[in-house]
Amino acid sequence: MRISLLLALILFSGTTIAAEPFDREAWQQDYVQLKAELTDRYSNLAWKASGAGGVDLPELDRKTTTALASASDDAAAADAIRAFIAGFHDGHLSELPLLAAASAPAIEPEKPTLSPDAPAGGCASLGYASTAPVAFSLPLEGLPSFQLVSDGLGSTFRTGLVVRSGVRLGVIRIQAFRARAFPASCLHAWTDLQQAGRAITPETIKEAARMRWFQDMTAAVKELRQAGATALVIDIGNNSGGDDSGDWTARLFTDHAVRSARLLMVDAPVAAGYFDSEVSDIDAALPSIRPPAAKAALAEARSFFVDQKNSIGQHRCDLSWSWRERRLWSPLNCNRLLTAGYAGGYSAGLQRGVYGSDKTAGTLASSSIVDAYYGTWSGPTYVLADRRSYSSAEMFAAVMQDNHIAKLVGDRTGGDGCGFMTDGVPIVLRHSRLRFRVPNCMRLRADGSNEEAGIAPDLPVLPTEGESDRARGERALRLIAEDVSSKPIQK
Repeated sequence: MRISLLLALILFSGTTIAAEPFDREAWQQDYVQLKAELTDRYSNLAWKASGAGGVDLPELDRKTTTALASASDDAAAADAIRAFIAGFHDGHLSELPLLAAASAPAIEPEKPTLSPDAPAGGCASLGYASTAPVAFSLPLEGLPSFQLVSDGLGSTFRTGLVVRSGVRLGVIRIQAFRARAFPASCLHAWTDLQQAGRAITPETIKEAARMRWFQDMTAAVKELRQAGATALVIDIGNNSGGDDSGDWTARLFTDHAVRSARLLMVDAPVAAGYFDSEVSDIDAALPSIRPPAAKAALAEARSFFVDQKNSIGQHRCDLSWSWRERRLWSPLNCNRLLTAGYAGGYSAGLQRGVYGSDKTAGTLASSSIVDAYYGTWSGPTYVLADRRSYSSAEMFAAVMQDNHIAKLVGDRTGGDGCGFMTDGVPIVLRHSRLRFRVPNCMRLRADGSNEEAGIAPDLPVLPTEGESDRARGERALRLIAEDVSSKPIQK
């Protein structure tokens, strides 16, 4: 903040400068602005205000108002605002770094030049790095009879085998739902492009690495099956999320049709960016599509997204009650939300090979991009999650549970749900210049609830007083093995 800059000048220059006086009223106006902007464009506001999101907004408002009224300096006032945002318990609603005033025009460095003979450096320059813990979220590697099959370093995925109660469990670690967190996927894609005689560019690497991620996952699952695994454990603990691959990946673990979550966008100008993107993708696909059924499906989807964009502003009911009282949540109520299709696009999901066109299917339902890998596994499946499983990891957990593909094991997920379907301008408070990003979407589960509530486990394995993580890992494996033996999942 400005007061911090002044203090720094005093410390480093030795000059006595009179600090700006604390302006409580200006901070209070910042708070009024913050609430107004949240009312206008926070996708989860009505959900949170219902109490279903685990927050008492009127009480949070009272505490913040009191804290600002009693604050005696900028630091205390900033703490009050930050505590207000933290009180929503929504990781997507969070503070962004303060921006210093520019002293000169920003100079963007040249983009790296990729050398075909330097894949490691090239992948690193494109951002491929192990940015999430590769180790299993519970220390399974140190348990009796556990066999590490691949380490997730030289290979894309960390996998292992363990036998409990006569059941051979294959375990695969997904530490993030973004290909850039898996350097090996980039290195493998680099080799693929070279062998195919294709150019090495940032664009070709990005697309090839995304598909190689799924190819490598398929190979890892097949390797576990060939090693005798009769049930699969997919570890998404301590997974902060990523992209829509959280939705697509579910299709690899069943031979049945899968429905994606319903998607809602906040009724605000930011939603136009998402609808425009969908229309643009359809317009790019249409000229090359010949089958009448495919063209008709794309035209129908285009009409839907155009209509939804044109309806922006027609659902902007008064939500100021959120700061005064609780009202029951229902997706049928006016919540300042727009229907936006499904998590993967216009369609909830398509059968493999439908329309005879990957371009048509992938445009209508993005999960069809990976339909070559559908049904890689169809046996008993379990998803290991914890309080640090967020965002796209919750998308994966929810679609697996709601489609009866897998049972969720461990703890309730963290509760971030949908975050951003398009880039939006952050809230910037006029006085303090504090900055906050604001979620603009919501994913609804099969029962109509918001993924932001977190995904509850079917088989709870909660942290217990006096129990080590290693002991909890053993307990989870035994519980899964017992469940496989006694009540196999019906596919």
